[in-house]
Amino acid sequence: AGQLSIAAAMRGAEVVAVDLSTTLLDLARSRAGDLSLPGSVEFIAGDMLDPSLGAFDHVVAMDSIIHYAPGDAANTIAEMSRRASRSVLYTFAPRTPLLSVMHAAGKLFPRGDRSPAITPTTLERLTRELDRIDAPGEHGRTKRVNSGFYISQAVERVIG
Repeated sequence: AGQLSIAAAMRGAEVVAVDLSTTLLDLARSRAGDLSLPGSVEFIAGDMLDPSLGAFDHVVAMDSIIHYAPGDAANTIAEMSRRASRSVLYTFAPRTPLLSVMHAAGKLFPRGDRSPAITPTTLERLTRELDRIDAPGEHGRTKRVNSGFYISQAVERVIG
Protein backbone atom coordinates (compact mmCIF):
# COMPACT_ATOMS: atom_id res chain seq x y z
CA ALA A 1 0.00 0.00 0.00
CA GLY A 2 3.00 2.28 -0.50
CA GLN A 3 4.37 2.87 2.99
CA LEU A 4 7.75 1.23 2.39
CA SER A 5 8.10 2.61 -1.15
CA ILE A 6 7.39 6.16 -0.02
CA ALA A 7 9.71 5.84 3.00
CA ALA A 8 12.55 4.64 0.74
CA ALA A 9 11.95 7.47 -1.77
CA MET A 10 11.96 9.95 1.13
CA ARG A 11 15.51 8.71 1.82
CA GLY A 12 16.56 9.23 -1.79
CA ALA A 13 15.93 5.78 -3.29
CA GLU A 14 14.66 5.29 -6.83
CA VAL A 15 11.81 2.82 -6.27
CA VAL A 16 9.87 0.62 -8.67
CA ALA A 17 6.82 -0.59 -6.73
CA VAL A 18 5.02 -3.54 -8.32
CA ASP A 19 1.77 -5.13 -7.23
CA LEU A 20 -0.94 -7.19 -8.90
CA SER A 21 -3.60 -5.19 -7.04
CA THR A 22 -4.56 -1.95 -8.77
CA THR A 23 -6.57 -1.08 -5.65
CA LEU A 24 -3.45 -1.17 -3.48
CA LEU A 25 -1.50 0.78 -6.08
CA ASP A 26 -4.21 3.46 -6.18
CA LEU A 27 -4.00 3.68 -2.38
CA ALA A 28 -0.20 3.99 -2.60
CA ARG A 29 -0.43 6.71 -5.23
CA SER A 30 -2.87 8.67 -3.06
CA ARG A 31 -0.54 8.30 -0.06
CA ALA A 32 2.35 9.61 -2.13
CA GLY A 33 0.16 12.45 -3.35
CA ASP A 34 2.15 15.54 -4.21
CA LEU A 35 5.00 14.78 -1.81
CA SER A 36 8.29 16.31 -2.80
CA LEU A 37 10.61 13.31 -2.54
CA PRO A 38 14.41 13.34 -2.83
CA GLY A 39 14.04 9.97 -4.62
CA SER A 40 11.30 8.68 -6.85
CA VAL A 41 8.57 6.06 -6.88
CA GLU A 42 7.03 4.46 -9.94
CA PHE A 43 3.94 2.36 -9.20
CA ILE A 44 3.36 -0.49 -11.67
CA ALA A 45 0.50 -2.99 -11.87
CA GLY A 46 1.92 -6.36 -12.81
CA ASP A 47 4.04 -9.36 -11.91
CA MET A 48 7.07 -8.70 -9.70
CA LEU A 49 8.99 -11.37 -11.64
CA ASP A 50 8.46 -9.75 -15.05
CA PRO A 51 11.95 -9.67 -16.62
CA SER A 52 11.16 -6.39 -18.40
CA LEU A 53 11.34 -4.63 -15.02
CA GLY A 54 15.11 -5.05 -15.17
CA ALA A 55 17.68 -5.42 -12.41
CA PHE A 56 17.89 -3.72 -9.04
CA ASP A 57 20.31 -3.05 -6.21
CA HIS A 58 17.78 -4.31 -3.66
CA VAL A 59 14.52 -6.21 -4.00
CA VAL A 60 11.87 -6.16 -1.27
CA ALA A 61 9.01 -8.66 -1.27
CA MET A 62 6.84 -7.92 1.74
CA ASP A 63 4.18 -10.61 2.23
CA SER A 64 4.48 -11.56 -1.45
CA ILE A 65 5.43 -15.21 -0.99
CA ILE A 66 3.31 -16.05 2.06
CA HIS A 67 0.83 -17.90 -0.17
CA TYR A 68 3.47 -20.06 -1.90
CA ALA A 69 4.48 -23.61 -1.04
CA PRO A 70 8.14 -23.71 0.11
CA GLY A 71 9.46 -24.95 -3.25
CA ASP A 72 7.63 -22.25 -5.19
CA ALA A 73 8.69 -19.64 -2.62
CA ALA A 74 12.33 -20.70 -3.05
CA ASN A 75 12.06 -20.45 -6.85
CA THR A 76 10.61 -16.94 -6.50
CA ILE A 77 13.31 -15.85 -4.04
CA ALA A 78 15.97 -17.30 -6.37
CA GLU A 79 14.58 -15.36 -9.34
CA MET A 80 14.54 -12.13 -7.33
CA SER A 81 18.11 -12.89 -6.17
CA ARG A 82 19.29 -13.22 -9.78
CA ARG A 83 17.99 -9.70 -10.49
CA ALA A 84 19.39 -8.04 -7.35
CA SER A 85 23.01 -6.94 -7.09
CA ARG A 86 23.05 -6.41 -3.29
CA SER A 87 20.16 -7.96 -1.39
CA VAL A 88 16.66 -9.37 -1.31
CA LEU A 89 14.44 -8.76 1.70
CA TYR A 90 11.38 -10.97 1.94
CA THR A 91 8.86 -12.12 4.50
CA PHE A 92 7.25 -15.49 4.97
CA ALA A 93 4.60 -16.86 7.31
CA PRO A 94 6.46 -18.70 10.08
CA ARG A 95 5.11 -22.04 11.19
CA THR A 96 3.64 -21.45 14.64
CA PRO A 97 1.21 -23.69 16.54
CA LEU A 98 -1.62 -21.15 16.20
CA LEU A 99 -1.06 -20.56 12.46
CA SER A 100 -0.84 -24.32 11.86
CA VAL A 101 -4.22 -24.86 13.56
CA MET A 102 -5.78 -21.97 11.61
CA HIS A 103 -4.30 -23.30 8.35
CA ALA A 104 -5.75 -26.76 9.02
CA ALA A 105 -9.16 -25.32 9.99
CA GLY A 106 -9.24 -23.24 6.79
CA LYS A 107 -9.02 -26.42 4.72
CA LEU A 108 -12.40 -27.48 6.08
CA PHE A 109 -14.18 -24.80 4.03
CA PRO A 110 -15.05 -25.31 0.36
CA ARG A 111 -12.30 -23.91 -1.87
CA GLY A 112 -14.57 -21.22 -3.37
CA ASP A 113 -15.37 -19.87 0.11
CA ARG A 114 -11.76 -19.44 1.19
CA SER A 115 -9.53 -16.43 0.96
CA PRO A 116 -6.03 -17.14 -0.41
CA ALA A 117 -4.30 -19.51 1.97
CA ILE A 118 -1.24 -18.47 3.90
CA THR A 119 1.29 -21.29 3.75
CA PRO A 120 3.39 -21.47 6.92
CA THR A 121 6.96 -22.72 6.66
CA THR A 122 10.32 -22.41 8.40
CA LEU A 123 13.51 -20.59 7.50
CA GLU A 124 15.30 -23.94 7.62
CA ARG A 125 12.94 -25.37 4.98
CA LEU A 126 13.33 -22.32 2.72
CA THR A 127 17.12 -22.47 3.14
CA ARG A 128 17.17 -26.17 2.15
CA GLU A 129 15.05 -25.43 -0.91
CA LEU A 130 17.25 -22.47 -1.91
CA ASP A 131 20.41 -24.58 -1.48
CA ARG A 132 18.84 -27.40 -3.53
CA ILE A 133 18.30 -25.09 -6.50
CA ASP A 134 21.66 -23.32 -5.99
CA ALA A 135 20.07 -19.87 -5.58
CA PRO A 136 22.38 -16.85 -5.51
CA GLY A 137 23.28 -15.33 -2.15
CA GLU A 138 22.98 -16.43 1.43
CA HIS A 139 20.74 -15.57 4.31
CA GLY A 140 21.79 -12.69 6.53
CA ARG A 141 19.73 -10.97 9.19
CA THR A 142 16.29 -12.21 10.15
CA LYS A 143 13.67 -10.86 12.52
CA ARG A 144 10.23 -11.97 13.62
CA VAL A 145 7.62 -9.28 13.01
CA ASN A 146 4.76 -9.57 15.48
CA SER A 147 2.09 -6.90 15.72
CA GLY A 148 -1.19 -7.97 17.22
CA PHE A 149 -2.59 -10.78 15.09
CA TYR A 150 0.01 -10.23 12.33
CA ILE A 151 3.10 -12.47 12.45
CA SER A 152 5.73 -12.83 9.77
CA GLN A 153 9.44 -13.53 9.52
CA ALA A 154 11.57 -10.94 7.69
CA VAL A 155 14.73 -12.29 6.06
CA GLU A 156 17.62 -10.58 4.32
CA ARG A 157 19.31 -12.53 1.53
CA VAL A 158 22.72 -11.05 0.79
CA ILE A 159 23.89 -11.19 -2.82
CA GLY A 160 27.52 -10.98 -3.88
